[in-house]
Parts: sequence; structure tokens; C-alpha cells
Amino acid sequence: MRAVITRVSSASVSVDGEVVGELPRPGLLVLAGVGRDDDAAAAKTLAAKIWGLRILRDELSASDVDAPILVVSQFTLFASTRKGRRPGWSKAAPGPVSEPIVEALASELEALGATVERGRFGADMQVASVNDGPITILIDTAAWE
Repeated sequence: MRAVITRVSSASVSVDGEVVGELPRPGLLVLAGVGRDDDAAAAKTLAAKIWGLRILRDELSASDVDAPILVVSQFTLFASTRKGRRPGWSKAAPGPVSEPIVEALASELEALGATVERGRFGADMQVASVNDGPITILIDTAAWE
């Protein structure tokens, strides 16, 4: 799995003009992509890493201050831009595989105690965020293997 984690003052995700997930206070925006070789175990490992990352003010983690987390699926994190000008998506897991893994990530965060908001999988989403810092971290679980 790949995730871009951003410390935010606020964030929201909308579909067709309707807000479907929102962080009205400081927390983390997580853009999560699932690769072809990923599974629920990767989601569990990633959730623990996100929950414990000390990237909030005063080097605190989301678990220290019960910061909310907005999880948004983002298959484009697996774009291949090696050849030509048009990205390729062959490294991203197909929707029927990735949707339950993104949901597993959100559920694992909730099991750890997080308040989690979600985007809508597969929808044309508009994501708004006020980045704080800015602090943005890229995590690729494949690098841990």
C-alpha cells in the first residue's frame, strides 16, 4: 500500500456537491492507494504506523490527542510515469480488490481508537484541505518487506 499522510487544520471530501467526510478540527488526511500485491495485513500494518506517527504539533501522534483521520482512496498513487506522458495504472489493484483493503485500513484505524471519516470509493471526489505546516509524509509498505 501507498499512503500520503498530511497534517491538516481541516479537510473534507465531497461527491456531487455533498460533503461525505469532514475533519472540522486538526487531524490527518490520508490518501491511500492499493497495489496488486497488497492485502488486509498491509492495511493493518499501515493503520498502526499512521496512528502512531508523531507528526502533529509538539511531536504528538493522532493517538496522543485523538486527532480525527480522513481516509480517501487514491489509486493514482500507483501511477507509472516511466514511459511517455500518459500515466499507466497496471500496478494499482482493481476496484473489487482495493475497495475492501481501503475499508480495512479505515476499520483498523477505528479499532485502534481513531475517529475516521471516509471518502466514497470509486466516486469523482473533490478533496479540500488546509495543510498545516505543511507536513506531508509518503509511506510505501512494499519498502518494509
